[in-house]
Amino acid sequence: MKLKLDMRPDIAALMRAEVAAGEKAVSAAMREAGTSLKSAWRGQITGAGLGTRLGNSIRLASFPKSGDSLNAAALVWSNAPVIIGAHDTGPLIRSKDGFWLAIPTPAAGKSTKGGRITPGEWERRTGLRLRFVYRRRGPSLLVAEGRLNTKGRAVASRSKTGRGLTTVPIFLLVPQVKLRKRLELARDAERAVDGVPGLIVANWVEGQIG
Repeated sequence: MKLKLDMRPDIAALMRAEVAAGEKAVSAAMREAGTSLKSAWRGQITGAGLGTRLGNSIRLASFPKSGDSLNAAALVWSNAPVIIGAHDTGPLIRSKDGFWLAIPTPAAGKSTKGGRITPGEWERRTGLRLRFVYRRRGPSLLVAEGRLNTKGRAVASRSKTGRGLTTVPIFLLVPQVKLRKRLELARDAERAVDGVPGLIVANWVEGQIG
C-alpha cells in the first residue's frame, strides 16, 4: 500500500505570499508615516512664522530605497538642525564671550551674509562709529550719529551743517535672551509612531483584498 500526501493549496507558497504581502504593507506604512510627519513638521514651521525656506529644510528618506522589507524604516530630519532645535526647545542664549548680546533694531538693516547683522559689519558698511549708552533700566544701547533714510535705516548724514543729524539706536544690548519655544516636533513624531501599526494593518488588508 502506498500513501501519498497532496497538500492543496501549497502551504509554502501561501507563506511566501503572506511574507511578501507583509513586506509591502510595512514598507507602504513607513512611507506614509514618514510623509505625514514631514508634512506636519513643515506645517508647524511655516505656521510659526519661520518661513517656507526653513520649512523646506525638513527632509524624508525611506529604507530600503528600492523594494520592500519587513524592516522598512523612514527617517525625517532637518538640514538646519541648530535653528530648528533652538525653536523646538526655547533655549537661554548667552554671549560666547560673556559680554553683551547685540540685538539689531530696524534702523540697523539686514546683514549681507544673511541673518542678523553684527556691530562690526554695520560699522564697516556705513562708515559710522557706534557709541555705547548705558541704561540702568532696560537694555543698554549702541547708537550712532546719523540720519534715517526713507526705509528707516540709519545712514551717514550728507549735510555739512548737521541738519537732520540725530542719535539713532542701532543695537540693543542684553546679557542673555530666552528664545520662545515655537515648535512641538516631538508631539507630531509620537503621533506618527502611534499610527504605524494601524497603517500596516490597513495596507496588509488592502493588499489581500486586491
